[in-house]
Amino acid sequence: MAKNFVQELKWRGMLHDVMPGTEEHLSVGMQAAYVGIDPTADSLHIGHLVSVMMLKHFQLAGHRPIALIGGATGMIGDPSGKSQERNLLDETTLRMNQEAIKEQLSRFLDFDSGSDNGALLVNNYDWMKEFTFLDFIRDVGKHITVNYMMAKDSVKKRLSAESKEGMSFTEFTYQLVQGYDFLYLFENYECTLQMGGSDQWGNITTGTELIRRIGGGKGYALTCPLITKADGTKFGKTESGNIWLDAHRTSPYKFYQYWLNTSDEDAEKYIKIFTFLSRQEIENLVKEHHEAPHLRKLQRKLAEEITTAVHSESDLKKAIQASGILFGKSTSEDLRHLDEDTFLEVFDGVPQASLPRAEFDNGLDIIAALAAKTGFLKSNGEARRELKQQSISVNKERVSEGYTLNQKDLINNKYILLQRGKKNYYVLIVE
Repeated sequence: MAKNFVQELKWRGMLHDVMPGTEEHLSVGMQAAYVGIDPTADSLHIGHLVSVMMLKHFQLAGHRPIALIGGATGMIGDPSGKSQERNLLDETTLRMNQEAIKEQLSRFLDFDSGSDNGALLVNNYDWMKEFTFLDFIRDVGKHITVNYMMAKDSVKKRLSAESKEGMSFTEFTYQLVQGYDFLYLFENYECTLQMGGSDQWGNITTGTELIRRIGGGKGYALTCPLITKADGTKFGKTESGNIWLDAHRTSPYKFYQYWLNTSDEDAEKYIKIFTFLSRQEIENLVKEHHEAPHLRKLQRKLAEEITTAVHSESDLKKAIQASGILFGKSTSEDLRHLDEDTFLEVFDGVPQASLPRAEFDNGLDIIAALAAKTGFLKSNGEARRELKQQSISVNKERVSEGYTLNQKDLINNKYILLQRGKKNYYVLIVE
C-alpha cells in the first residue's frame, strides 16, 4: 500500500503549512506536484535537499514529481527572505546548469523507468521566453490585484523600514511569474500541487489563485519548515561556503565530515529529514544514541546514508578511511590511498614546511627533518629523545634514529607526514 504523503512528512518534521483539502486530494489517485529549483549554479547544495527529499517521498507515495528549473525566474530575483537580486544568466550557462542539476536529481528521483509516476524535469524559460511583456500583463497581470500582491509577507518585508534599498518592479512581479508557472503546469501536466520552503507560501498561493481565476480549477499548496541549526548558525554553511552536492565543489570527505560533526540535537532532527530510514529504525537509533551518546551512532548513520545517496558507497568508504587517519587507527597504506585533494583536506591546518626535491636525492636524516629543516621539534636533542621513546612516525609507521627519508616516502610524489605521539602532525612538502 502506498504511503500517505502528508502523514509521512508530518512525522519526519517536514511539514510547515498545508492547504486544507490537500491530503484528501492526494488520496483519490495519482497526482503531480512540483518544486522550483534555482539554476544559478551547476550544482545543488544541501539547502536544496529538503525539496528533493519531498519530491522523492511524493514519488514513493505513488505520485508524479516534477522538478522545475527556474531558468526564467533565475534571471530575476525572489524577494522571499533575500536582500539582493540575482544576476542574469545566459542561455548556454542555464542549459549546462540544468543538465548538471538533473544528473544530481536522478540519484534520488526516477526519471527513466517509464512508470506512470516517472519524474519530470521542466524549465520555465521554455514557456516564458516567448511571452511578450504586453501579453503577460494582459493575460496574467489583470487577474491579480496590487492589493493582493502587497499583502504577501515576502513583499511587506522588503518594503519595510529595515530594507534600505526597497524593492524593484522586477522582484515585485516575481510572484506573478512563479504563479504563472503553476498555472502552466496545471494546464499542461495536470499538476495540482506546488511545494517549497515556508518562505514560498505567498508565491505558491498566488499560483493557486491564478489556477482558480484563469484555469477554472483548484491548486494546492504545501510547505516545509526552513532548516535551522540548534546553535543558531546557518544550516549548510561552513567557513569555506556552501556544502555542495558536486564532488568537485565539496569533496565526499568534507561532505561526510559535515554530517558527522552535527550536534546531537540536530542529528535527531536531520536523520528524519535527510534519510529514508523507517520510523522504527530511527526510533531505535535515537534510543541507542541516548544510551551511549559518545559513540555518535546517530551522526554516523546520518553521514553514511546521505553520503551514499549523494555520492556513492565507494566514496563513503574512502571518506570513512580518510576520517580514520586523523582520529583512529590507520596505516601507511590508508594514507597512500588518499588522492592529493583529500590528503590536503584531511591535514588542513596542520603545520607544514616545504623542502627542495634535491634534499631527497641522497636522503634526508630523520633528525634534520624533525628539527633543523622544519622546526617541528625544537632541537636535535629533543628529536633524539622522541626517537628513542619510539614516539615518532613517518607516514604512520614508527621509525628510529638513523632513519633516512627519501623518494620512496613521498605520498602522491610530494608529501611526507611526520607525527609525534598520537595527535601531533607535521606535513613536509617536497617541491
